[in-house]
Amino acid sequence: MIACMKPSDSAGPGSPEDISVRAHILARRINVRPLKSAVRLSPMPLTLKVGEAGLGIFFRYGVVVLMNVPDHEADAFIQGMSALFINPFSSPIAEDVLIRVDPSRREGPEEGLIYVHETTLERYQVVAEILAKSLVLEYYENRVAQELDQIEPLAVSLREKGRYGPKGRHLLQLIGGTLLSLQDMVGRAAVSEKPDLLWDHPELERFYGRLEDEYEIRERQVALERKMQLVSRTAETVLELLQARRTLRVEWYIVLLIVVEIILTLYEMFLRT
Repeated sequence: MIACMKPSDSAGPGSPEDISVRAHILARRINVRPLKSAVRLSPMPLTLKVGEAGLGIFFRYGVVVLMNVPDHEADAFIQGMSALFINPFSSPIAEDVLIRVDPSRREGPEEGLIYVHETTLERYQVVAEILAKSLVLEYYENRVAQELDQIEPLAVSLREKGRYGPKGRHLLQLIGGTLLSLQDMVGRAAVSEKPDLLWDHPELERFYGRLEDEYEIRERQVALERKMQLVSRTAETVLELLQARRTLRVEWYIVLLIVVEIILTLYEMFLRT
């Protein structure tokens, strides 16, 4: 049991065991090393006590999940941790959910709530893992949607005019951004992998699986990776066409120089005769 957790003060009548949860994706990465000296409830994922009765669960890939923390305390806590955020996002994303303790219900998501049988730290960490991965997917879904909006004019220009306008540097930045997104999502966040927590607590695998299905983690990752590949392939194709056009232009310059040299040579021969 968790001594620091108790029912949320914001819970409505008839739901005394509701625990508020808010997940934030705040930066591309969080430096958790300075927090290792703090009093930890768990090292992985790093879990700290927040306030009198709350939890803060940190993920290196930029997500902080706060449980049973009032809004004013949450804002102050996040502001106090801002020095740990590496490449902070200008528009952070948050997601809220309620955990309800009810031993008579099946553990998992239902009717907009997440039911648990008992208040154990491991159950809260499983919920935090899913919310963190869902937020990472949401962030990059929005980012890829913006990149798709950028490549759409390229396709329209190629179809209607047979030419394209963007410079090579812009296309290289687009490809680089897509590769970084893939690295963050697949490498750092390991969205498709089960958390290490389940190796120590296999009894929570069904609970994790139900949450994973509810938030469509695997399906969203597959769809997102396909969109990223589309952006990358489109940008690479246009970049290759741009390079081919430049190569052709250089070849025409060489041919023109050869023709000019021939004309000059013939002109000198004509003058001599």
